[in-house]
Amino acid sequence: MNTIVVATRNSHKAEEIQAMLGPSFNLETMEKHACAPLVIEDAATFEGNAIKKAAVLARWLFDLSHKSLEGSGRLFVLADDSGLEVDALGGAPGVHSARFAGPNLNANAPDDANNAKLLRLLTGVPMEKRTARFRCVLALARISDHAPHTPGFSSPACLDTNIPPTFTCQGVCEGHILESPRGKGGFGYDPLFIPMGWNQSFAELGPEIKNRLSHRARALAALQDYLSKLEI
Repeated sequence: MNTIVVATRNSHKAEEIQAMLGPSFNLETMEKHACAPLVIEDAATFEGNAIKKAAVLARWLFDLSHKSLEGSGRLFVLADDSGLEVDALGGAPGVHSARFAGPNLNANAPDDANNAKLLRLLTGVPMEKRTARFRCVLALARISDHAPHTPGFSSPACLDTNIPPTFTCQGVCEGHILESPRGKGGFGYDPLFIPMGWNQSFAELGPEIKNRLSHRARALAALQDYLSKLEI
C-alpha cells in the first residue's frame, strides 16, 4: 500500500482528501506523527506555505524512517495551504484565513471568530461586491531510499527547506460571501460561502457536492492525474 502523509492536524481536511483520493492510498495525518516539527506558515503565498510544509516534513520523515522503506510501499508527503480571498478586502484573509481573528499570526482562531470578523469587515458591502474565492495549493514530495532518480522527483538526500517539492498544483472555486451564516455542515468559512452557480452555501450543500466543487477538489483532481502517470 502506498502511503500519503498529509501535513495537517485538521480532521475535516483529511477526511475530504481521503474521500477524493479514494482507496488507492493509505492516508496518515500529523496525529500519527505527533513528534514532527512544527512549521510556521510565514510565507506570503499559499504556494510558499505548502512547499515549506512539504519540504520540512519530507526531510524529517526521511531521517526518521529511511531504513525501513526498502520493500515497502511508496511514501509521499502532501502539504496544502488554502484559504479565502475576498475582493472587497483586497484579497484578505488570504494566507491568514485560519488565523484571521487570532491574537497573532502564528495561532489559529476558532471558526466562529474568523467568520464574525469577516462579516464585521463586510458590513454594508452589497452582495454584488462580495465576490470571493477559495484557493488551494498542494505540494507533493516522494520519499524513497532506493529510487532516488525517479523522473520528476528529487533525491531524498537533497530534501530540505531550500529545495521545493517536485510537484505543485492549485484549485480555485469562485463565489460570494453571504451576509450571515447558513448551514451546519463543513468547516471554516463554509457557512458564509456560496459557490458560483449555486444558491446554497458550502455548509448547506453537503460533503458529496462540496467535494465536487471545492478548491481542494479541483487541486486534488490535478494531483490524481499526476499520480496516475507515475510508476508507483
